[in-house]
Amino acid sequence: MSKSIITIDKNNFENEVLKSDKPVIVDFWAAWCGPCRMVAPVIDQLADQYSGKVKVAKINVDENPELAGMYQVMSIPTILMFKEGKKVDELVGARPKQAFEDMIQKSI
Repeated sequence: MSKSIITIDKNNFENEVLKSDKPVIVDFWAAWCGPCRMVAPVIDQLADQYSGKVKVAKINVDENPELAGMYQVMSIPTILMFKEGKKVDELVGARPKQAFEDMIQKSI
């Protein structure tokens, strides 16, 4: 995992995501999820590619069900984009890198 990626839980969600001065892309995932493993290298690339412009974070839904519930994450991977403390975009399922780049470009 890229060193630019932040691991999020209920203790740091507010500060790292909702109060962030940069847009934040959040990957809701689980270790047992095949499509999540397919998306992980793309998320890593995006973290390095957009370092300094966008925060990239991961939330393990098994360890943080309350955060998944708060944003009605019903299937994983679900990737949410936050800007100024609000969810502004969402992608569900394994997607090509370009789909995530498009989502990021709309927020920076």
